[in-house]
Amino acid sequence: MTDTTFRQSIMGWCFKPMDALTLARHAKRIGFSALEGIDRSAYPKVREMGLEISLVSSHGFRQGPVNPENHAMVEAQLVEAIDVAVENGAPNVITFTGMREKGIQDEAATANCLRCWKRVLPYAESKGITLVLEHLNSVDDSHPMKGHPGYFGDDVHRCVDMVRSMDSRNFRLLFDIYHVQVMHGDLIRHIRLYHDFVGHYHTAGNPGRGELDETQEINYPAVITEIRRTGFDGFLAQEFIPTAETPMASLEHAFQICQG
Repeated sequence: MTDTTFRQSIMGWCFKPMDALTLARHAKRIGFSALEGIDRSAYPKVREMGLEISLVSSHGFRQGPVNPENHAMVEAQLVEAIDVAVENGAPNVITFTGMREKGIQDEAATANCLRCWKRVLPYAESKGITLVLEHLNSVDDSHPMKGHPGYFGDDVHRCVDMVRSMDSRNFRLLFDIYHVQVMHGDLIRHIRLYHDFVGHYHTAGNPGRGELDETQEINYPAVITEIRRTGFDGFLAQEFIPTAETPMASLEHAFQICQG
């Protein structure tokens, strides 16, 4: 299968210390459509190269709307990111639940998140921007970006329930294949169950968030085939941490696997 309904992007933080423009040149050569997770100052030049910005960052995953004390900060950063997305033609802005907070039970934490997002959502809708909620694993404590112990949105079912409650095409799930595998496994069934709620995908191998190769347990050709079957037409971003001496070779390999 050579055609695909989705476009591929690269998450920039995974390939530091390579600068964004060097990464963009490699992306263009390999065939990627977009970058994300890069410094906003690089957006104009990346776009001049013919690449898109697939996702704009906002507040981080640690301090989120679980705690009402964070709401003003979260709302301000989401609004700012929406404006940046509009200015740069990006379709998505990322959001997170934040970490569990002592004394805030799950029901209250969920209500707090929804209340905060619902204040921002009309602005996102008016600008044609989609907020995507990322599900993260809370299991892996070996590296600060391989897992996030204490993260409230660590259950993909809970995240989908929150997306349902938002009841808007402009609020979707960021389905991170790696994080879902760590927390739940059964990837293809979860894609079949929840594809109507997905606005963005991230990739990585497991265990270890490494390359999409034979050293890890996720059968990416089968997963990608299933994503295609759903008719997904957004972005799928490569977000693995390269372990090889030639990271761009790893990136090219991942692109080919996901391109089909």
